[in-house]
Amino acid sequence: MLCPLASFSNSYVRLPEHFFARLDPTPVARPRLILLNRPLAEELGLDVDGFDADTLAAIFGGNLIPTGADPISMAYAGHQFGSFVPQLGDGRAILLGEVLDRGGIRRDIQLKGAGRTPFSRRGDGRAALGPVLREYLLSEAMHALGIPATRALAAVATGEAVYRESPLPGAILTRVAASHVRVGTFQYFAARGDDDSIRQLAEYVVDRHYPETRDAERPYLALLQAVAQRQAGLVARWMLFGFVHGVMNTDNMAVSGETIDFGPCAFIEAYDPAAVFSSIDELGRYAFGNQPQAARWNIARLAEALLPVIDPDPNRAVELAQDVIAAFPAWYERDWIAGMRAKLGLTLAQDGDVEMIRGLLDAMHANQADFTLTFRRLCDAAMDVGESVGPRELFADPGAYDRWAQTWRHRLLREPHSPAECAQAMRRVNPTFIPRNHRVERALDAALEHEDFAPFSQLLAVLSRPYGEQDAFAAYASPAQPDERVLRTFCGT
Repeated sequence: MLCPLASFSNSYVRLPEHFFARLDPTPVARPRLILLNRPLAEELGLDVDGFDADTLAAIFGGNLIPTGADPISMAYAGHQFGSFVPQLGDGRAILLGEVLDRGGIRRDIQLKGAGRTPFSRRGDGRAALGPVLREYLLSEAMHALGIPATRALAAVATGEAVYRESPLPGAILTRVAASHVRVGTFQYFAARGDDDSIRQLAEYVVDRHYPETRDAERPYLALLQAVAQRQAGLVARWMLFGFVHGVMNTDNMAVSGETIDFGPCAFIEAYDPAAVFSSIDELGRYAFGNQPQAARWNIARLAEALLPVIDPDPNRAVELAQDVIAAFPAWYERDWIAGMRAKLGLTLAQDGDVEMIRGLLDAMHANQADFTLTFRRLCDAAMDVGESVGPRELFADPGAYDRWAQTWRHRLLREPHSPAECAQAMRRVNPTFIPRNHRVERALDAALEHEDFAPFSQLLAVLSRPYGEQDAFAAYASPAQPDERVLRTFCGT
């Protein structure tokens, strides 16, 4: 059955049919709407007010197909923890289609957990409620922080159980993305030696995301560089906020530069470059501090896939691609250092800044200082001409902070802005609230064990305003107590 929801304009289905498989979502027994992101729906131009809750549940549960939608599951491959898998694809996700949002930007609308597809790899194609709620919360929190990410439009309980280690309540997430093209999408065709499809996919990505590269002397080399620079900026922002993705496989890297696939992700509390939360990352390949290197590795895999279209001379293509890969660390450092300067109230670039930044991080690491709280309290310390009690009490050895702060204060004196102006600017980039693991797990437990969604809704509301003080919810800014710490997170696949 069809129903009007939006004016769909589907560009991906105009690519050759071996890029995807056409199929409808598998209907579910008793869809029930749990969450609906009305502001996002309005931004997308969706007519959600024209339907009651049951009809919306049927739409976002896959039982009703919106008019004009052309559901597909996309083909892609990928390196998973360094091992190449030539066919992955949307095993449990179905792309309903694309809409043009209020700003004229093309956005994918996808159901995640919508049933088996040709790429399901013997899986059930379903999702459990816990991971659906987790992705909803984390993706919306990332958006509120200003980090490019996919968005959550709706969550629907299916009324059916999914079976993992034990029966779990099933759910479907409606995800919105700039697109779902991944590094692994290019790898899928490269693994088959299908240069024509690589060129067609590259043309599609250029048109959709990087039209400025079209007129370059080598447009596909320019595309590689544009993707690399955007990814460098994205990972720099992860590092500026303490975000650990957890599964930076090439099939989880969107060429649009958005954060995608919120499985075992987490935010660090005590600063630690070696922090790992993912239960499947046993060797720390994607530890917090390894993320820039992992992103560069993924870009190298994209470069390999693009080699046949970069230059007809294979040796020249390799040489040109290697220049992009070699430049990646500099692009990342540029964005990361600029972000760190802003977090410390600095607008000028001066000698010694990088050493001062790394000195603070080293002191935080050695003294188990909370990453988010340290930077937030530095906002007040920027206005305090005397000792700043707030940050120093986060350090096991407060003297370590004092020694660093002396250098920082002298550096602030060379800025053209007043202390109040510096503090105000710092508060715009240093959040009070992040999705702390224990708060996330507490909200999920209430929803899963007691069908109590109030804690989840409250946490979602707090995280939607991460830079405000929100005095009534000050406890949400506090790190976990020792008995509350969540050290392992899970993918939910």
